[in-house]
Parts: sequence; C-alpha cells; structure tokens
Amino acid sequence: MSLKAEIKRKALHMTGLSVPLIYYLFGREVALGFVALFLVIFLALEPFRVIEDLRERIKRKLGLPNGVVEIIEREIDSIAREHEKRGIGAHIYFTVAALIIVYFFPREVAIGSIAVATLGDAMAAIIGKPFGRHRFKNGKSIEGSLAYFLTGLLILTPLVGFEMAFLGALVGTLAELYELPPDDNFSNQLAIALALYIAGVRV
Repeated sequence: MSLKAEIKRKALHMTGLSVPLIYYLFGREVALGFVALFLVIFLALEPFRVIEDLRERIKRKLGLPNGVVEIIEREIDSIAREHEKRGIGAHIYFTVAALIIVYFFPREVAIGSIAVATLGDAMAAIIGKPFGRHRFKNGKSIEGSLAYFLTGLLILTPLVGFEMAFLGALVGTLAELYELPPDDNFSNQLAIALALYIAGVRV
C-alpha cells in the first residue's frame, strides 16, 4: 500500500478517537450506546462492501449513478488490506474490541487503551513508512515502533502514571509490531487494556 493510501486509511481510523472522547465527555453509558450503534450499522453494511453481486443489485435497484459509486468503491478498495477485500473489515474488529473494553474495563483503562491503539497505530505508519530505515522481517520498522511507543507514553502517563504508561505503551507497541490475531485493530486495544488491568489499574 502506498504512503498516500496508508495516510487515507489512518485518517479514517482516527475517527476511532471519537470513542474515548465521548467516554471522557459524557461517560460510560453514552459511550456504550455510541459504540453499539455503530457496530450495528457496520454489521448491516458489511455484506454490501464484501459481496460484489449484492452491491450491484442494490445499485441497480436504487438507480445510483455509476460514476459516483465507482469513485467511492475505488477509494474504499485502495485503502483496504488484501484480507479485508473479501473478509471482515478492520472497522468491525475495532468496534467490537472498543465495545468490550468500554463495557468491561475501568474508565482510565478504556479511554487510554482505545486512544493509544488508534493514535499510536497511525503514528507508527506515518513515521515508519517514509522514515523507517531499520526494518523487521514483517516490514515494520524500529522508527515506527518507537513512534507508537512514545505516543502511547504521552497519552497514558496523565491517565495512569508513568510506570503503568510505560507498561501499556510497551505492550501496545509489541502487539502492533507482531499483529496479534485475529486482527491488530482488535488485539492491540485489548492487549493494552488487559496489561493495565492485570497490573492493577482499577480507576
């Protein structure tokens, strides 16, 4: 994926910051409702994204102009990973993990882990793609991982203190680096939240 497409993808992913922001401003119940609503919407729309025949039938039935629809389809296709083009999209994994975290974990853990997984992942790509000089076997770079770690440290320190922030940022960095299954948009958030909770963050 080109740097331009990667930036577009990460810009879309950054909308995930709305979850910790809503939690911070309006509380757990509103955040739960917000995430649950979008999960329902995403699940309802996902078959149209993945199944081309279904999408074509709907386009014909609604009489949608081909030019506009094709532009949208090309843009979506350009930022999708290969495994997402015929499978579950990253937005589904992200939203399911966010719902689990908001429901089960304490406030600071939920806000911090979702924010770090969202912004840290974006910074890792934005720094790692053009400036990464020291590559791991999977194509990721030390520079990108360092960008993730520092982003995580900056976000988590005001929420949980430096020691816990160091732990959360480190766990998130490793989860992002190794792309833990089933998808890093799912496992990254949960890895940070679990690490902080097990380490004793309860607020």
